[in-house]
Parts: sequence; structure tokens; C-alpha cells
Amino acid sequence: MARKFTLGNKTPQTGFKVSHSHRKTKRTWMPNIQQKAFFSMALGKHVRVTLSTSEMRTVDRRGGLDEYLLASKPEALSATMLKLRQQIAARAA
Repeated sequence: MARKFTLGNKTPQTGFKVSHSHRKTKRTWMPNIQQKAFFSMALGKHVRVTLSTSEMRTVDRRGGLDEYLLASKPEALSATMLKLRQQIAARAA
């Protein structure tokens, strides 16, 4: 799966793997990215989203995908999620 987000903004972290003799080699830690289908109450359909597991908990805590998108800043969303946010806002109004 591609390591690109549609929600959230975590990036791979870099650092060193340190051996017993303290030799250091560069390595990366990839974020835990999953695909999940959230149900949009305003649109009445499932929306497939690529996001990290910590972001899944944030969506649940905010009360669902619609509330999460409406509460988030527009510059923090991808182009597809921004378009979805506009559709949800139009249906809510």
C-alpha cells in the first residue's frame, strides 16, 4: 500500500539503529497506516480513507468523519478530503 495519507499528517521518522558495539546505521520508522471505510451521515455513504491508527481514534473521539472534517483546518486536509468537506458542509446547510 502506498504510504500516503488522506487524513492526518504523520511522516516517517529517521534515526539510528545502534548495535551492541555502538555502531550506528541509519533506519526509518514508518507510521502505522491503514485503509478504513467511514460512514458519512451527511452523504449517506461509506468513504474510504487512508490514515494512521492514532488518527482513527481522533475521528472516533470527535464523533465521526463528518464532525472531524468540519472541525479540521482546510490546509491540513488533502484535496480529496477538502472536496468531501465542502460536500458535507453544503448538505449540512
